[in-house]
Amino acid sequence: MTVRHRGALAAMAAGVAALTIATVVACGSQPADDVGTDEAAALASSNPPSPTTGTGGGPSVPVTAGGLPTDERTVPPVKLRIPAIDVTATVNPVGVDTRTDEFDVPPSVDQIGWYRYGPGLETDAGSVVIAGHVDSSEQGKGAFFRLRELDRGDTLTATGADGKQRAYRVVAREEYAKTKIPLDRYFARDGKPRLTLITCGGPFDPKTRHYRDNIVVTAVPA
Repeated sequence: MTVRHRGALAAMAAGVAALTIATVVACGSQPADDVGTDEAAALASSNPPSPTTGTGGGPSVPVTAGGLPTDERTVPPVKLRIPAIDVTATVNPVGVDTRTDEFDVPPSVDQIGWYRYGPGLETDAGSVVIAGHVDSSEQGKGAFFRLRELDRGDTLTATGADGKQRAYRVVAREEYAKTKIPLDRYFARDGKPRLTLITCGGPFDPKTRHYRDNIVVTAVPA
């Protein structure tokens, strides 16, 4: 999975980033219809923004002006366990590769990345974003290969750097064309606390070597 950034995230200047999920092996099966869309939207702020569309055919990731989070109380996730899809994965803090302007997801497809410019697990507001590969032609199935199978009521556990395990319950699973995904909502630092899991989905384009869509799973503290 690749999340491509447009603008200088390192300086955290007001700007945007384009989210693209790029892998090279087609998904095996398609997800069922979206579930929990209204509930996921309600978790955001009382006036959630409209979907944002960036240039170059990709959507935009909102970037808050100011410095990087420096609060020592921030608790990064270090492990994610999702029994329903047999996932136990190491979580690494990731940002943006300044050489490529891409979200710096771990190269090993069995590991996943926490968006360290957003909230940590201790947050009482906002979206904790974790993204991962669906698959790779060299490494096979990724940690999030079966993310599309999650349904409302499934549970997962995120372990923080403080050693504490935090339980979450899935409330929504949605699939969006990359140009339509409301990333302002999923990368928000306001609204109710929630965990947002993102990977690729939909048809695979062998010419661009990209998937068309994003799969987004939303979970709330259990």
